[in-house]
Amino acid sequence: MTKTSLGVVVGNRGFFPAHLCESGRRAILDVLSAEGVRAITLGTEETKLGTVENWADAQKCAALFRNLRDEIDGILVTLPNFGDERAIADTLRLADLGVPVLIHAFPDRVGKMSLSDRRDSFCGKMSVCNNLTQYGIPFSLTRSHTVAPESESFRQDLRDFAATCRIVRGLRGLRVGLVGARPAAFNTVRFSEKILEAAGISVVTIDLSEVLGLVGRLADDNSAVKRRVEDIRSYVRVESIPMVSLVKMAKLGVVIDEWMQVNGLRASAIQCWTALEEYFGVVPCTIMSMMSNSMMPSACETDIAGVVGMYVLQQASGRPSAIVDWNNNVDDAPDKAVIFHCSNLPAAVFEDARMDFQEIIAGTVGKESTYGTIVGRIRPGAFTFCRVSTDDRLGRMAAYTGEGRVVPEDLTTFGGYGVVEIPDLQRLLRFICTHGFEHHVAVNLAQSARPVFEAMNKYLGWQVYWHGGGEREELASNGAQMRARSLSHA
Repeated sequence: MTKTSLGVVVGNRGFFPAHLCESGRRAILDVLSAEGVRAITLGTEETKLGTVENWADAQKCAALFRNLRDEIDGILVTLPNFGDERAIADTLRLADLGVPVLIHAFPDRVGKMSLSDRRDSFCGKMSVCNNLTQYGIPFSLTRSHTVAPESESFRQDLRDFAATCRIVRGLRGLRVGLVGARPAAFNTVRFSEKILEAAGISVVTIDLSEVLGLVGRLADDNSAVKRRVEDIRSYVRVESIPMVSLVKMAKLGVVIDEWMQVNGLRASAIQCWTALEEYFGVVPCTIMSMMSNSMMPSACETDIAGVVGMYVLQQASGRPSAIVDWNNNVDDAPDKAVIFHCSNLPAAVFEDARMDFQEIIAGTVGKESTYGTIVGRIRPGAFTFCRVSTDDRLGRMAAYTGEGRVVPEDLTTFGGYGVVEIPDLQRLLRFICTHGFEHHVAVNLAQSARPVFEAMNKYLGWQVYWHGGGEREELASNGAQMRARSLSHA
């Protein structure tokens, strides 16, 4: 993950104690440095104490941000005292970066309420938010209305905000690759390229026949193929896998990698059911697993919208994502379910894994044509789930997200699998079915639902449901409306 860079606006109100801005600015910059965040802010020689308190300061700060727009992932507005709400709003409007904004206010202390020490940031934050709302500029808030920058609470706010910034930046201009046609039986993974394009996500296609034609030109002793065979051997246990199958996988990986590099693609979805098995003789799961493990997520069954969800979670956590089925109940436990795929899950999500043949397709095309699946149990621990979809009837992006735990329960099964526990799971399942979401879901072994919701809803304007997040579904429309107002000022 690249280092997050934030533009920092230190708000100041002239008749409030200026020394609070001096010490507050220093405290904020120290915390950002400790968290590995690059701060871009006015110097103390450019404006009074490096703060923004009037129109002239707003112009200077906005010019700084505009000059570095390609480097700024988000903006942190911090209020060591009340702050000048209009100057702050003017700064963001003039900069016109279209990036996430976090509003932070320092806390007062009961013993320091005299004219020389009181901040009134508690009140000033409301005024800033009021003005940003008038200007149509969306913004994020800390968990607590006022919070000390040195606190763990603010540090977590900062980490979540950085994740939101990574998601927003990553999705704008994302290019994903579609290899092959949708399997005929999988109407569930239909999607709209035009809705994705309107959301800033481009789909680049290649026919499976073209891929196999390029594979056919590669000799077994090609140096790139030989390197890829060794990469596969180093990646996963392959004791029972024929060499001829490993070579086929390696050739497929070389061709897809080169195609993705040439086209600037950062994710892919591949036709894996069942043309590759019948006419080429392996499943692509290992190659897809290796791509996902290397932060180039790959989804099966040409599920382009699904791989966008994988990418979102990856951007939030900095860890590889997987795509799975919501697959089985767990006896009578209402909050437990089995997540499963056959599988192309990345090695990072497993306790232990090995390569095997695809048991489902083997019954149709034969075991010898289905080597390449990655088999094992998912590691226990916290996880986040996310499903992205194109709502073709209403012409918009839709998604849901939430968190739960992978629990250490054994199953007698095959593929990649895990038992998950999610509070109020039955309500989530009703939501999925009622709104027609797909059976696939992206998962990631980290907790990131808050920044995922914030990014997709507030800054991208998608219709998003946060399961267990305490946010009503109707809130999703607010992000789109504010973004539209913001764009009208551009």
